[in-house]
Amino acid sequence: MEARNHMMNKVDSSVFPALDPEAGPEVPRIARRVLHRMLRQPATVAAGAFVAAIMIAAVLAPVLAPYDPLSQDLRRALEGPGGDHWLGTDYLGRDVLSRLIFGARVAIQASLQTVAIALIVGVPLGLFAAYRSGWWDRVLMRLLDVADSIPGLVLAFAIIAVLGPGLTSAMIAVSIIFAMNYMRLSRALALGEREKLYIDAARVSGLTERNVLFRQMLPNMAGPLIVQSTIYMGTALLIEAALSFLGLGLDIGAPSWGGMLSGATQWQNQQPFLPWPPGLAITLTVLAYNLLGDGLRDALAGEGSIRGIRERRQARRLSSRPAASAAEIDGPQAERIALSIRGLSVAFPTDTGIVTVVDDVSLDVRRGEMLGLVGESGSGKTMTGRAALGLVPIPGLVTAGSVRVDGQEVVGSSEAELNNLRGGSISMIFQDPLVALSPVHTIGRQLTQAIRNHDHDLNASAVQDRAVELLEMVGIAEARTRLRDYPHQFSGGMAQRVVIAIALAGQPSVLIADEPTTALDVTTQRQVLDVLADLKDRLGMAVVLITHDLGVVADACDRAAVMYAGQIIEEGTVDEIFKEPRHPYTSALLAAVPTSAGGSGRLPTIPGRVPPMDALPTGCRFAPRCLHRRDVCKMGPIELTTGSRCIREDELSLPGTTPVLRKKS
Repeated sequence: MEARNHMMNKVDSSVFPALDPEAGPEVPRIARRVLHRMLRQPATVAAGAFVAAIMIAAVLAPVLAPYDPLSQDLRRALEGPGGDHWLGTDYLGRDVLSRLIFGARVAIQASLQTVAIALIVGVPLGLFAAYRSGWWDRVLMRLLDVADSIPGLVLAFAIIAVLGPGLTSAMIAVSIIFAMNYMRLSRALALGEREKLYIDAARVSGLTERNVLFRQMLPNMAGPLIVQSTIYMGTALLIEAALSFLGLGLDIGAPSWGGMLSGATQWQNQQPFLPWPPGLAITLTVLAYNLLGDGLRDALAGEGSIRGIRERRQARRLSSRPAASAAEIDGPQAERIALSIRGLSVAFPTDTGIVTVVDDVSLDVRRGEMLGLVGESGSGKTMTGRAALGLVPIPGLVTAGSVRVDGQEVVGSSEAELNNLRGGSISMIFQDPLVALSPVHTIGRQLTQAIRNHDHDLNASAVQDRAVELLEMVGIAEARTRLRDYPHQFSGGMAQRVVIAIALAGQPSVLIADEPTTALDVTTQRQVLDVLADLKDRLGMAVVLITHDLGVVADACDRAAVMYAGQIIEEGTVDEIFKEPRHPYTSALLAAVPTSAGGSGRLPTIPGRVPPMDALPTGCRFAPRCLHRRDVCKMGPIELTTGSRCIREDELSLPGTTPVLRKKS
């Protein structure tokens, strides 16, 4: 582990303002860009100006109001607009303009108080239900269904009856209704975000559940929540007005737009102008809220990110520790087993019963070694890798076996224990880098967050230094500048290098690469493989390369394990696997690999397909597709012996090929 502690020091600290107290200019710069986009939208500007005017009126009501809103003068009741009273007087002779200005206080308080309470309660519950899933989700959603069965106004009336009339009681009632809607919305959004690779990447980095929920998922859900919040602010204003209209809001006589409208309707025959001021105030404010929300959403979408501004943390001093070079890793340490999988089985419940998708898998990977895990799609490669990190998707379970990383057990560990392992002792990179990276965070933010998660002693400057060091290590030029960029500003190959850098942030001893070269061109594939091979040698990591491409295995790996239908069917060195395959499936895979020699005939293929895991054949699982099958192959399960799961391996002489091995520089 000490050999990997040399990745430190020196960077321009202005790259990441959330961690650097000296980097204030970056935050205003982003705010200015968002403001600039909003200013180019006339409707948004008008709506913002109107809402700002209402808020100013609410704050400065005692100064702006020409009269006391409660002062009565029955001699001047129901006057129309005039010089003394610009908007006239009501049925008690009170100044309408003054009551309208003081009513803005009630409107703003009702909107902000209601939405704030609903957000604080509903959004975390929705995130938690979607992320935890299982019985947590079922219980919370059933409780929500029960609450939804009660009409909203009936619930509001019940709460007001218990707490008594008043604005706070009314808004608490409305907040409960909104919180349930927020919970449904945030749950629906989180269910979509939860399945994206950047969430798995965050968990692999060892981020806590709270961090994943509120710093990874929530920013990606902010757009719809912002729009919904502005709609609810308008709705809260309407509900407050309705309750005040019915006499269930503020005390009778207190200035509120709903109360003013209620009184005006009784006297509109004598004074037709009286309902217009409160009616227009309610209508225009609700419309302004909605337009402002749409404009803010569009401006943030144009910015390409929602950069949550964190409160600056007090930087802590970097604890000095000696740096070791890769050359200091001695032989016994390099040979030590970093990842040990024994009898691993993973199963999922289905309508037809429990289906085992990974069956009795055993593997050992040593430090400084790259193991290729190869097989067709659906053979269980990725699920084996996810199980090694404790990331089996719900409702799947590890039903048997153990996984040890540096001697520490993964199976059965708590989420807190897994967070300490992920990114630190074991990490993972995924096949689609642009999906594995959060689109609303800069590369610098994602990388520095992973670094801080595993080394709390680093101060802001050291975190920046380390981030640049990691990007340079994976071959990204102008690393300091590129920390400011977003994932969409990187090509596929460069984005994959960033994913590798994030995976290395915790200095893992085991790195699982899940088809890291998929969808990349041949040149970029070779570059990514070069990076992995170089890091394996320099840092002494154990690397598991999951792939369906035997050419990649020949090019990069030291050993290979071939999977079929959830089982390891052959294991050995790359030379052994390629030159002298012992299982017919391995030989068939090798025959199906295109070669530079070409040929006039059709490319060899393997007939049939991998059997469904709920309809596996008896005996050898490859038997229905095997050209060498005999009746004995179907009689019972075949054990993995001497590196192959074939009972005829001693009889068969299977054709192989010569692997094109990487040339060592």
